[in-house]
Amino acid sequence: MAMAAMGLNGCDRRPAPLTIDNRLTEAEIAAGRLTPEVMWKMRRAGSSSLSPDGTLLLYAATDYNMEENRGATTIWTEELATKICRQLTDLSSNNHSPRWSADGQTIWFLSDRSGSTQVWRMKADGTGAEQITGSADGEGIPEVEGFGVSPDGRRIWWVQSVHAAARKSSEVHDDMPKSKARIYDDLMVRHWDCWDEGDYRHIFIAELGEGMVTGGKDIIGADAAWDAPLAPYFDMDEIAWNPTGTMLAYTGKPLTGTEYAVSTDSDIFVYNVASGVTHNICKPLTGREPKHAGEVGDLPAEMPGYDKYPVWSPDGTKIAFRSMRRAGNESDKERLMVYDCRTGTMRDLTTRFDYNAMNTVWDGNGLIYFIAPIEATHQICKVKVDGGDVEVLTRGDHDINAFTMAGGRIAAEVCTISMATEFFDIDPTDGAMTRISAVNKPIYDAIRMGEVQKRWITTTDGKQMLAWVILPPDFDPEKKYPVLLYCQGGPQSVVSQFWSYRWNFQLMAAQGYIVVAPNRRGLPSFGQEWLDQISGDYSGQNIRDYLSAIDDVAREPWADETRMGCVGASYGGYSVYFLAGHHQKRFKAFIAHCGIFDFDSMYGETEELWFVNNDYGGPYWETKNATAQRSYANSPHKFVAKWDTPILIVTGEKDFRIPYTQSLEAFTAARLRGIPARLVEFEDEAHQVFKPQNSLVWNREFFGWLDKYVKQNE
Repeated sequence: MAMAAMGLNGCDRRPAPLTIDNRLTEAEIAAGRLTPEVMWKMRRAGSSSLSPDGTLLLYAATDYNMEENRGATTIWTEELATKICRQLTDLSSNNHSPRWSADGQTIWFLSDRSGSTQVWRMKADGTGAEQITGSADGEGIPEVEGFGVSPDGRRIWWVQSVHAAARKSSEVHDDMPKSKARIYDDLMVRHWDCWDEGDYRHIFIAELGEGMVTGGKDIIGADAAWDAPLAPYFDMDEIAWNPTGTMLAYTGKPLTGTEYAVSTDSDIFVYNVASGVTHNICKPLTGREPKHAGEVGDLPAEMPGYDKYPVWSPDGTKIAFRSMRRAGNESDKERLMVYDCRTGTMRDLTTRFDYNAMNTVWDGNGLIYFIAPIEATHQICKVKVDGGDVEVLTRGDHDINAFTMAGGRIAAEVCTISMATEFFDIDPTDGAMTRISAVNKPIYDAIRMGEVQKRWITTTDGKQMLAWVILPPDFDPEKKYPVLLYCQGGPQSVVSQFWSYRWNFQLMAAQGYIVVAPNRRGLPSFGQEWLDQISGDYSGQNIRDYLSAIDDVAREPWADETRMGCVGASYGGYSVYFLAGHHQKRFKAFIAHCGIFDFDSMYGETEELWFVNNDYGGPYWETKNATAQRSYANSPHKFVAKWDTPILIVTGEKDFRIPYTQSLEAFTAARLRGIPARLVEFEDEAHQVFKPQNSLVWNREFFGWLDKYVKQNE
């Protein structure tokens, strides 16, 4: 392993390396099944990219130390011809987000080895590491959250937090420095897991030289009270250099206050480095209408929905990006658009393709490759730049989550319900897939996975719905097994071949449960009509779809219909609460994680109001709005009188999307109704549980509740 040296004009402050022991114990090997403890010994790989010549795969991997309740991320390469893997950084610091230089001789990456996260670079073999951003003493410089080096190596962009607005009382009233209040005149006061304290992510650009970058230009503007890339995920793939490093395209939503809270109107902006001028390619120029060409369908004059993820063509004349047509709908179809920088014309390449387009990559030969969710899987597709039908390149029950192209090949990150992310080589001509990596082979060799069945179920309105049914390892069809209905969140998130470290189907099956995971109404990958149906109808067809799925499986001789549970998070948590009042004795126990319980209070407590406006139909005070009034009339809290089943309720104190008060309301209602209930509230988690020890507690509570009320219920 190559050890990184002290950075040029930087300070290497790494502590002793984090101790990692991913070996299974003798007891774990003897048991041969997946447990939460075994799952946390798995190495998590991602952030992959092919070297420019296509011979090396660069990636990051994270390992965890449960006792210290933290992990460390390292950077690796694999020679595709020999399968030789090399670890380029050690476990004494977090090193992540690696990127190749255009010539393949240098690897750029983020590291916290100097005391704060900054940009570093090293040779392709891991030697000669040097710090690029920050300060020599590691003090007084904001942390870098993402970056990109121009293809010619002359410039760099990076994202850091800037203070653009006064929100704290000690700032508004500067003679009261010890005051601890936040003061607002407009929305949004908080987002996802943090309060708005006047800090926003902005993009900076600077020239690169031999030494450390000492300054940069904030191209968003020091007083701009909005984020680029977009909150709350701050995805650095929303920013891209053109091939010559003279222009930077990025995603922005330059709105504030209530206007921001109700709008999904983000756009693609192009910044000219030489002139300092920024152009919005999604809005018409003054006195001109936007022009469209080719297969445009019914492109509107304005583009009021999400426009994101710009990707330049190899010759720099075009920009591909993802665009949603409808305002305020974060789950509209993601169309693949191509903007011609020379003519200002725009083309929709997916007018005859009823699926989303994601992870866009130009091949340089007139084709664009992308990922699409198709029938509860994620596949690579391709389409000609000048239009035509989309071709689905890959096939099979898997999720392709990301890929890069170089040297005439594709390297992809692939997972299934039974396999965490591994890397695959994909032939760009016929989609043939060959596995490259074996990141967690020692664990897979020691444990047994359950069979995953693909089941088509007839719904109450006569349609066909795909459900995954995961059987316990060593399944015996002569026995009867307890059954779990899994309710997906989102609500518009596909139940695909995903591997999750939080809601893992194989982990549930390994504890002796049959898992039923239906792709009910409102989920992507089955066409836009199937996806759209759920908006304004939370309590309707998709709930009937859930019951169709569990009833269908319950009829199997190996499914014990007297021992069934129902679990879900977020919208899935809402589904649990609603089914608790409508399940007609089907289930013996419920588990709701961060679920919506009371629609009226949820509307005023959540932050992204475009979501509830679209999915509920509007606010509760619109008494003449039939869709909204139907939604509020079917809020789960209005059916608590029918609750009769034990329920476990889990929430995170930092969850502002579905605030923890929703869970408190549900727990209070259950206990006052005399329903056996348990509340698990994580003070340092938000909408999901990420920390290692919190995760083990979550799993112990989760399976402990099911074992008590479902598995042991004879």
